[in-house]
Amino acid sequence: MSEFSVLEMDQGSNGHGKIEIAPEVIEVIAGIAASEVDGVSGMRGNFATGVVERLGKKNHGKGVKVELSETGIKVDVYCLMKFGTSIPTVAGKVQDNIRQALLNMTALDAEEVNIHVVGIQFENQKNEQEIDAEL
Repeated sequence: MSEFSVLEMDQGSNGHGKIEIAPEVIEVIAGIAASEVDGVSGMRGNFATGVVERLGKKNHGKGVKVELSETGIKVDVYCLMKFGTSIPTVAGKVQDNIRQALLNMTALDAEEVNIHVVGIQFENQKNEQEIDAEL
């Protein structure tokens, strides 16, 4: 399976040219769409994204991996859920929201949207993180 650096869209015979969408754009769209769903506490990132966010820059593609192949787009989302929510229900809503956002913004339909729940966020953990951020 080969990966492409950009996704090219053929606009047919309208003569305007071609449209290229970078995978990073799809990551940002999917990350924002996933974060909008009630029950998602946050997205998983790595050490580098944590440092960048502490410096004040928001990384909207955090926790999202996009794979472009000849068969279509595969999106993997790594997220934290809020304690007390129904994980299957919230994960289904995340899948639907990502598919709809990609369709509306890029006219592309994702072949797969895989949700990986990597943790549960408890209310007291959130308060501790907010206190640490204020220090």
